[in-house]
Amino acid sequence: MVTHPVSAPPEATARPTADATIAAHERVYKQLRLMIVHGELPPGEALTLRGIGAQFGVSMTPAREAVRRLIAEGALVMSSSGRVATPELSNERLEELASLRALLEPELASRALPRAHFALIDRMEVINQGISQAIARQDPVGYIRMNLEFHRALYLRAQAPAFLAMTETVWLQLGPTMRKLYGRLRRTEPPQHHRLILAALRAGDEPSLRLAVRADVTQGLRMLKN
Repeated sequence: MVTHPVSAPPEATARPTADATIAAHERVYKQLRLMIVHGELPPGEALTLRGIGAQFGVSMTPAREAVRRLIAEGALVMSSSGRVATPELSNERLEELASLRALLEPELASRALPRAHFALIDRMEVINQGISQAIARQDPVGYIRMNLEFHRALYLRAQAPAFLAMTETVWLQLGPTMRKLYGRLRRTEPPQHHRLILAALRAGDEPSLRLAVRADVTQGLRMLKN
């Protein structure tokens, strides 16, 4: 008996290409998102789809989809002429984002406090030492990354995913500006409020914790206002 090969249906043959495009878009989105939130790109940095495609080794389609998502999150902005860039924040926008941090992050810290066991506090101490090392290396990206890790380690214990998601969106929109802030602060040691946060956690002192977190996340940003 003669057998004939069975042809795959059109949708089956097309799926690997579609899946590959989705995978490429997700990879570009995540990597570019991390670059922005960690301050690897300064405010006002122009981006092109061709440049993104070349940097990440992808076609225009996944580059375009990644950019579209980042614009929707406020991590990138598009001008009326179609120019895509990292945001340059006005004084009003800086004040708005600082106020959001002042609302969200003390609440996350407060909710995390009952689950902030000594192992977590010790881990945050280690992260703070890593911040000192990044400062000694004059590594702004490493500083921003570890500073966010310090806060995120605590906020994860809040078990408040909606609050945390909103907070991380604010961090994302501030990433390039945090790079600018690092240059202006000329730090020689970790933020002084980190010590106050750690002391409040060890003491189980919620009012002091809220105060220290609020001061830590807003004072620097307000220095950038013109």
